[in-house]
Amino acid sequence: MLLLDNSAWSRLLSGTVPEDRTAMVVERMSEGELTTCLPFLLEASYSARTAADMRKVRARLDVLPHVAADSEVERLALIAQAQLADVGHHRLSPIDIMIAACAHRAGGGVLHYDRDYDLIAAHTRLSFESVWVADPGTL
Repeated sequence: MLLLDNSAWSRLLSGTVPEDRTAMVVERMSEGELTTCLPFLLEASYSARTAADMRKVRARLDVLPHVAADSEVERLALIAQAQLADVGHHRLSPIDIMIAACAHRAGGGVLHYDRDYDLIAAHTRLSFESVWVADPGTL
């Protein structure tokens, strides 16, 4: 299972993701392996320009499976943020930390185009697969 991050979602919508990676995403989506979580939904909705656009975004995403951000995810995210601070990375996106904690809790990965996830995976106890939607620096 892969949780979506807005960095991947926005690039998929813009059509800038290479064909082979887009095909992988479509396949994972059709198999029910592409999921959302509250932090991602809030970020994706925030990116909408109008209320009508937001409703379209949500309608598109509401068909995907959803991973809950429960109290354990909250606890894991706070611990991860402290671990990142200990190594000088206390200013990483709270949304990214929450999505990584959701992925850890669900035993999955994160589909993204954002170096923060590699830092989170390297410097915290969160265990999740960091999957780039395209090679870093290519989009």
